[in-house]
Amino acid sequence: MKEYKTEQIRNVVLLGHGGTGKTSLSEAALFCSGGTSRLGRVDDGTTTSDFEPDETKRKISLSLALVPCEWNGTKINIIDTPGYADFVGEVKSGIRAADFGVVVVDAVSGVQVGTEQVWSHAERANLPRLVFVNRMDRENANFQQTLDQLQQRYGKKVAPLALPIGAQDAFAGIVNLIERKAYLGDKGTPGDIPADMAAAVDAAREQLVEAVAEADDDLLSKYLEGEELSEDELTNALRKGIAAGITCPVFAGSSTKNVGIARFLDALVTDCPSPADVAPRAAQDASGTVQLKADASAPLAAFVFKTAADPFVGRLTYLRVVAGTFKADSHVWNANHSVDERVGNVLVLKGKAQEQVPALAAGDIGAVAKLAHTVTGDTLCTKENAVTFAPIDFPKPPYNIAVTPKGKGDVEKLGPALQRIGEEDPTLRVHREETTGETIISGMGDTHVEVAAEKMKRKFGVEVDLHAPKVPYRETVTVKVESEYIHKKQPGGHGQYARVAITVEPNKGGGFEFVDKVVGGAVPRNYIPAVEKGVTEALHEGALAHFPMVDLRVTLFDGKEHPVDSSEMAFKIAGSQALKQGALKANPVLLEPVVSMKIRVPESNTGDVMSDLNGKRAKVHGMSPDEDGITVIDAEAPLAEVLRYATDLRSITQGRGTFEMEFHHYEEVPQHIAQKVIAEAQKTAAAATAH
Repeated sequence: MKEYKTEQIRNVVLLGHGGTGKTSLSEAALFCSGGTSRLGRVDDGTTTSDFEPDETKRKISLSLALVPCEWNGTKINIIDTPGYADFVGEVKSGIRAADFGVVVVDAVSGVQVGTEQVWSHAERANLPRLVFVNRMDRENANFQQTLDQLQQRYGKKVAPLALPIGAQDAFAGIVNLIERKAYLGDKGTPGDIPADMAAAVDAAREQLVEAVAEADDDLLSKYLEGEELSEDELTNALRKGIAAGITCPVFAGSSTKNVGIARFLDALVTDCPSPADVAPRAAQDASGTVQLKADASAPLAAFVFKTAADPFVGRLTYLRVVAGTFKADSHVWNANHSVDERVGNVLVLKGKAQEQVPALAAGDIGAVAKLAHTVTGDTLCTKENAVTFAPIDFPKPPYNIAVTPKGKGDVEKLGPALQRIGEEDPTLRVHREETTGETIISGMGDTHVEVAAEKMKRKFGVEVDLHAPKVPYRETVTVKVESEYIHKKQPGGHGQYARVAITVEPNKGGGFEFVDKVVGGAVPRNYIPAVEKGVTEALHEGALAHFPMVDLRVTLFDGKEHPVDSSEMAFKIAGSQALKQGALKANPVLLEPVVSMKIRVPESNTGDVMSDLNGKRAKVHGMSPDEDGITVIDAEAPLAEVLRYATDLRSITQGRGTFEMEFHHYEEVPQHIAQKVIAEAQKTAAAATAH
């Protein structure tokens, strides 16, 4: 692929609900532009952008892919993103790399949950967008109904730029409303507008002119005065309106039949902004905020929007060159980690295919392999002009699952594999729960975590089992008691002796506290640390169900030594046993983790969500309306009740609801529930002992 100047580049991200044909659209664009000799199909597993084995098996996109096309002297970097909600991190990365988005909508299903979600993501990122109404050849396809839904939801800035000629089996081509020309078949052959469409074309063109005129004051004046607007005037105003996000034109076509694709590519080149046309990107340098334009002669600044882990190639870093020129065989400065990185080959990716290029100009997108320190969100630049871009705002993963290695050979490989998977996908997070000893993967949903497990097996040879995580319960005491224990062993010869007397009492919210109140040397000073150590170790196994004990104060007030048989070990054992006996007498109770939750749901689902929360022992602290008919619910709930909440909320709201949760505090478990938890824990402990 030849080198392109900044003005000759278009960066577009394909967005939409799952199954609307985004991958097929990128494939059709590649085929139409001569980038491939065969039109791949998702069902056959032959598309360029779905190249991972997991994607071909599931027949859905699981990660973003780059599909650059060359069209009319322009390089169009198409970023194909997944439509399934679990992979929103890939969508956020794609939006960050692009200059405008194409929201792909199914002509049969119209505006769906995923449509609303990606529109919202694009809106927050101030990303200009277009709409491609796909699958016009399908049974029950209805362009007008889909357009009406879009305009009802997003306003009159959504206006048709193309009208379909026919629909379903009779779908034959499109009419370009600016040119007033028909383009027929998969070759886009120019033709006459069908006579029966004349009125519809005039009405649709009127909508387009009205939307486009909003972007240009002079044009708006001419339009309001009833003057005819020329094609050039409309095209220039359309380009300006798209770049500013004022106008959102709508196309029609069929990606699998390759109808309307050539005119769509024409519009991406003619009507959409190049990196030189979009607003400068904000970055931070030593002096504060700076605005960087897409200027190939400026100092280098490139943003890393994705990292891929490859067991053979190593780390593959996807980047967008914001300013300057990114050259092969050079050195760059990672401003986030303050380290130098050696750049070998600079790559243009076409799905999994890699092509070496000498350089990428400002505004271009490509990749580089084997960077040692660079991860997603980092900025690569020159040391003399160091800048950093804001990181991508990835959502916190709400779905937790425990992961255990299947075989002995997987144990040692698990840690490195989890680290590599986490680098590749920032919406996957890994931590170890110290209380339960489990390794926990947090993701956006069950499919997200299952795909990560499959990827670990395929890429790193690590097989794992996934199961619901144990709830990290705790225990504490509720009354003050005294406890004494004498550790005595005298088998003949040197024996063991230690007497320890302590009080055990609640220390709510204060954690564990050990107090020394021994007087008169009843316990020699050199043995007191041993008592404390024994007590501290005994905290790990509570009196009720062997859960760790918290929030209690232990006071050592008396004891006794033996001049020959006492030792540190004897006092340590005595301290441990004194606490265990004392905890049993101090009315021990079970504590459970409680999480705070911020749940965003459509207004229409609020009642159902509230009802579900009530059934989960949740406490709702407040509800407040947000934009676009969304209600924000602030609540607290026991972790045990919301382990599967990602799945529950998706079911209640048809995928429209989102939530975040984080640990808040521990509180006492209701007695009837505590009895079940204790019985289960004792049963598990007995089974472990038997084995």
